[in-house]
Amino acid sequence: MFPSGKKWLLGTVTIFIVAVLAISGFNFALEQTNRTEFCTSCHSMKTNLTELQERVHWRGVTGVHAGCADCHVPKAFLPKMKAKIFAAKDVWHELIGTIDTPEKYEARRWEMANRVWDKMKATHSRECRSCHDFEHMDFSEQDRIARKKHDRATEEGKSCIDCHKGIAHELPEEPEETATDANTDNTKK
Repeated sequence: MFPSGKKWLLGTVTIFIVAVLAISGFNFALEQTNRTEFCTSCHSMKTNLTELQERVHWRGVTGVHAGCADCHVPKAFLPKMKAKIFAAKDVWHELIGTIDTPEKYEARRWEMANRVWDKMKATHSRECRSCHDFEHMDFSEQDRIARKKHDRATEEGKSCIDCHKGIAHELPEEPEETATDANTDNTKK
């Protein structure tokens, strides 16, 4: 048996309103967590904010401004959800005290940076290319060295992160044991 017309209509309208409110609330929460103020509300991320504020991605001659989400959060829904889950581990490490002081943060910086670089390489620097794209670059306006490097990068299929590590944040120093291990591995090959 079907419910009576008025009850069915009231139930359908109620479900529709609840769904719209739930989706709107979810989208609002996502947008709030994309704000640079949210990203840098943890003590450990204040270092990143200070570094970013000293770089051209924060304040440049053209007035273009990039915040945390512009470089670290994809626009498409599924990759965005994956990035949000990935970022939750930083919040967890802040809460449990793994990176809650500048010294602890610096001790793990190389590892964290490499994780971000690996993600960027896996997506062919997707977030960088939302603002910077080889197809839209006017190589003739670039200086000779940049023009040559960008031209070669397009031919070799390189992505932004292959050459531009440290462009928005301090380039971390490679730990000595990692450098020693890499040199040992290279001599074995």
